Amino acid sequence: MAGRTKDLPGDELDVNHDINVTPFIDVMLVLLIIFMVAAPLATVDINIDLPVSNATPAPRPDEPLYLTLKQDLTLALGNDVVGRDDIAGALDRFTGADREARVFLRADQAVAYGELMEVMNLLRSSGYVRIALVGLESANGVSLPASGAGPSGP
Repeated sequence: MAGRTKDLPGDELDVNHDINVTPFIDVMLVLLIIFMVAAPLATVDINIDLPVSNATPAPRPDEPLYLTLKQDLTLALGNDVVGRDDIAGALDRFTGADREARVFLRADQAVAYGELMEVMNLLRSSGYVRIALVGLESANGVSLPASGAGPSGP
């Protein structure tokens, strides 16, 4: 009877050597559900390069390819007006069918976000996935055109 704790005077409780893992499993399941819900929200569907306003502008190619979405929702590739149906052919002519060429996309301030996304989806369906957004940089509160970008629309 030496190994039993009940036999000792004044000790009425049994020593429990079992570990209760139920709370640990509950916490792990809750964390698993949180990560399963949060993981799809953290992915980016559209690959674009967005410059930070206080970062040094990235060097631009010698002859960048600008696609402009004007306020009246017409598209211009360089200085030439292009229809939405002919955008893939026009891009192929300008780039020599190089699908890895970066397309600098600029849009008028009045253009709705949905219209800009539609143009980006049009570029992606044409095979041009390297898209850079052109905007105005701000230096000491004064709006300046992004280096080599020019104004956002004619």
